[in-house]
Amino acid sequence: MSYRILITGKNSYIGTSVETWLNRSPEDFLIDTIDTRENAWKKADFSKYDVVFHVAGIAHANAKEDQRDLYYKVNTDLTIEIAKHAKSHGVKQFIFMSSAIVYTSSKLQDGLITRETEPYSKDPYGDSKIKAEEGLFPLRDDSFKVVVLRPPMIYGKGSKGNYPKLAKLASLTPIFPDYNNKRSMLHIENLSEFIKLIILNNEEGIFWPQNPEYTRTSEMVKFIANANDKEIYFTTLINPLIDLIKNHPIVNKVFGDLYYDMELSTYTKGNYQINTLKKSIYETENNKIIK
Repeated sequence: MSYRILITGKNSYIGTSVETWLNRSPEDFLIDTIDTRENAWKKADFSKYDVVFHVAGIAHANAKEDQRDLYYKVNTDLTIEIAKHAKSHGVKQFIFMSSAIVYTSSKLQDGLITRETEPYSKDPYGDSKIKAEEGLFPLRDDSFKVVVLRPPMIYGKGSKGNYPKLAKLASLTPIFPDYNNKRSMLHIENLSEFIKLIILNNEEGIFWPQNPEYTRTSEMVKFIANANDKEIYFTTLINPLIDLIKNHPIVNKVFGDLYYDMELSTYTKGNYQINTLKKSIYETENNKIIK
């Protein structure tokens, strides 16, 4: 059986990456993409699709408080509108790209997110995603399955956001703090394989995919430097200063703890964690493939 899939968010990094990944199995997937701007999606024939993978939205990196209404218009209202349209045309599965940012204001113990952690975000991006999830769940029934993905930071070749900034820093600095922290991350190929399995297994519900191991920022910087044949020195001398200013948003983003309990990310119907952190960084940096 071939699944017909419509990806909303044409030319997006995640949408394009998943499309490329699924196209490796043309016997299983037939894929179209569509732009959601100017209501082009309303003219599309959704009745021929089994799955809608909704990635269209305003990225967190572009979030500005004075555009708060726009976040809800695009990330919340448009998501629900497209889902209702998909359901009314017989689409069987709707996959929504939410984010770990739904937990930005949640009460966390040492940065740990568990199944019991309640999503809460004062950030308009995070809250608009929460509101979208809340609007999607009532649409579920036996013929319309809703999947919500809450991935941590996604990275890979050509990605935007924090990873390329850290990679640039790793290429420039001769010294970096050897600081012990813990973060969940998700390589784009691990995400793509997970979405493939979600479709093949006709899943529904909330999922928290992540890499098979946690990321320590200094270790990641070391892998990036090594992948680029660059020498870098690590020191613990700066750690007391980091401890003092760890609550600063930029410092916390680099050296803070934010991670999913591994139990949340266990998937028993197939292995999506095909790339380790080291392997994924080597491939991201220069297409070197390591075992």
